Amino acid sequence: MGFPKRWCDWIKGMCLSSRAAVLVNGSPTFDFRCEKGLRQGDSLSPFLFLIVMEALSWILNKAKDIGVFKGINFSEDEPDLTHLLYADDALILGEWTCENIKSIARVLRIFYLCSGLRINLHKSNIYGVCTDDLEVDNMMEVLGCKRADFPFTYLGIKVGAKMTRIFNWEPVVDVIKGRLAV
Repeated sequence: MGFPKRWCDWIKGMCLSSRAAVLVNGSPTFDFRCEKGLRQGDSLSPFLFLIVMEALSWILNKAKDIGVFKGINFSEDEPDLTHLLYADDALILGEWTCENIKSIARVLRIFYLCSGLRINLHKSNIYGVCTDDLEVDNMMEVLGCKRADFPFTYLGIKVGAKMTRIFNWEPVVDVIKGRLAV
């Protein structure tokens, strides 16, 4: 991504020098080296995670550009939408075909091999729009995740719900009221 060697050496040094201790009955144990990068809660973690998510975004865009993955399209004059990333949430969008689902699995495998970060498919969901449950179950087996139904909540907003109904906005209003009360 064009980062200077000195900056890369700093990051590498921080990752290799991470040490931690465990509190047992209020007393710390001996220090040990963290084997997998930074410590949990390290202030550098969100920044490095965004850089890694940029790599996932690049792989998904490349798969779309070379024609092995087809996103969704809302109109002829707009580009395909393949993914949305926010913090540690990823939403991958694509045409409903077996080959497209297999391509997603391949992209996630390539991402894991390049970054060492494995997407936990057992905690991931697949949603089929205008598809029957049997077809969604078949795709679920291909990808190795679980099937979920509409509406679902993404970043605190109900997706697939009729948002013209006032009660579907209640969770959003409650969050805003809670923040205003503080």
